[in-house]
Amino acid sequence: MKVKVIPVLEDNYMYLVIEEHTREAVAVDVAVPKRVRAAFGRREHSCGPRHRRPRPSVRTPRGSPDYAAEAHPLPGALCTRAWRPNTGSHLDHLHLPNSHPFQLLEIVGREGVSLTTVLTTHHHWDHAQGNTELVRLLPGLVVLGADERICALTRRLAHGEELRFGAIHVRCLLTPGHTSGHMSYFLWEDECLDPPAVFSGDALSVAGCGSRLETTAQQMYHSLVETLGTLPPETVFCGHEHTLGNLEFAQKVEPCNNHVKAKLSWAKKRDEDDVPTVPSTLGEELLYNPFLRVAEEPVCKFTGKVAPAEVLEVLCRERASFEQAAEPLQPQARALLALQWGLLSMPRPK
Repeated sequence: MKVKVIPVLEDNYMYLVIEEHTREAVAVDVAVPKRVRAAFGRREHSCGPRHRRPRPSVRTPRGSPDYAAEAHPLPGALCTRAWRPNTGSHLDHLHLPNSHPFQLLEIVGREGVSLTTVLTTHHHWDHAQGNTELVRLLPGLVVLGADERICALTRRLAHGEELRFGAIHVRCLLTPGHTSGHMSYFLWEDECLDPPAVFSGDALSVAGCGSRLETTAQQMYHSLVETLGTLPPETVFCGHEHTLGNLEFAQKVEPCNNHVKAKLSWAKKRDEDDVPTVPSTLGEELLYNPFLRVAEEPVCKFTGKVAPAEVLEVLCRERASFEQAAEPLQPQARALLALQWGLLSMPRPK
């Protein structure tokens, strides 16, 4: 199983997963083909303290504890290929400024694979709006997800449903919290050294999670701790590059957590080298992600609560305040975002 990590927009990631024997490919979270940060002043549907997307760079990443990497240019992009030393499998990090479906199809063509399916985690435009153009360009393309609001949706998936792409198995995991119809995807390959992986969209990010927008804290707790938190301690591919901000908040929650300190130091070094911090592993997340550590004494003490769902609710509220203090929204930008979220309605013509 080969995974291409493709940064798009301001700080999003979309993915291309390739079954290397059949050469079938699946795209995850095809984003909108335009930039909007200049217009709004901040990313819509933020899933935590925002951090800028890694800039295109010609430097070879140095000193990563998990991957050895080399960089080489592609027309209009930079490709950083990273190999897992313990398994021999590899990931591709593709830095594509202004990436859109045409560029995704160019990658598909370069790889010599057949793109058959799009897996969409949730309906927000920065994860789904590219579907419409992609379907127009590839008639017959299947778009799957758990929410009827997803652009160009072909079929709605159910929790626990399993899919198959060549040797790749996909288990669909409904993870409401950020949205009510958020679906995460757990992928693995039989008799393969490559580790399994979960594509968590905005449900779970490195050291954080998506803002709770449409569900209860209890539902979000179930998604994070009881669904995602019980998966094998392997690879996590999330939807955004928010790692530095997430870790800064995690340090506020647990100032004495040495795992947080070490990960924050590592992330700052990655930032200096303009290298993505994804993927992560669930095993690591359980050591420093406060939203998975709601039963830990220091996290409970920070929130003043004991019941896990109540701890999570306070964490979400405190994280929102932390983010707002770090980057407050201007009133005009706030109104524009409210309009995008449907909190305001356009005046009807008389």
